[in-house]
Amino acid sequence: MIAELNRLIEFVEGHLTEDLDVARLAPGLGTTEYHLRRMFSSLAGMPLSEYIRRRRMTVAAADVLGHGDLLGIAVRFGYGSTEAFARAFRSVLGVGPGEVRRHGGPLRTQPHLRFRLTVEGNTTMDTRIADRTAFRLVGHSARVPLIHEGVNPHIQARIASLPVAEHSRLKHLNNTDPTGLLRVGADVDPDYTEGSELTYLHGVAIEESTPVPEDFDAIEVPAGTWAVFHTEGDHSAALQSAWAATATDWFPSNPWRLRPGPSIVAVLDHAADFSTATCELRLPVERA
Repeated sequence: MIAELNRLIEFVEGHLTEDLDVARLAPGLGTTEYHLRRMFSSLAGMPLSEYIRRRRMTVAAADVLGHGDLLGIAVRFGYGSTEAFARAFRSVLGVGPGEVRRHGGPLRTQPHLRFRLTVEGNTTMDTRIADRTAFRLVGHSARVPLIHEGVNPHIQARIASLPVAEHSRLKHLNNTDPTGLLRVGADVDPDYTEGSELTYLHGVAIEESTPVPEDFDAIEVPAGTWAVFHTEGDHSAALQSAWAATATDWFPSNPWRLRPGPSIVAVLDHAADFSTATCELRLPVERA
């Protein structure tokens, strides 16, 4: 995966003045757009679209520092007017092109990225691969903002709003693996952009043939393969570390890639105050 990401970076660098179609590019890199965007975002700390935008304006700044016509520069980088170009330029670099031409900066430029895999050998990931027939995830869902670090207060508020009796009702409905109450993330932005919305479902897994109560939301999950990561420790920190390690350690070292589908967290055991927990993080995968 590291090699594919670096090939992507080089392609981006050579086509900054063009509209880049990542969906068409991904197969040529031997992967899928979904996996490419998710791995890029996880490793670079920004969406691919944001990196392209920053690099485009960084390179445009070199032209602005020259003596070329600003409208010509704007058109070259895909903008129909100097006003639109100036707005995009300022939003990325923190200063307008006119000021750069007069004073030379200062500029918040984006360096050319390089991905490297550092092998340390001091982290063991407790992982298994599981094939599953089709099933359903049912419960109560809401659209919430994606938050990368710390507890997501929107999800916590959603869980807290459910009566205790509703948790028991859900557990009673569960009739297939994974067992117990589940925290499900679906319809996530492919770039995994912080602040973008996802569907959070608090619910359980049921067999595909099991009827869904009318007041429940449902996510249909087709048959497929899952990577299951076992985590223990501080509830939020351990899960977030596992998420990060899938991108930095596990996927680059294993012949699997992410496929579209929900991510599922099953809480197997926890302290009374939820300060610590034993969980399983399940991600839909396919052979790379």
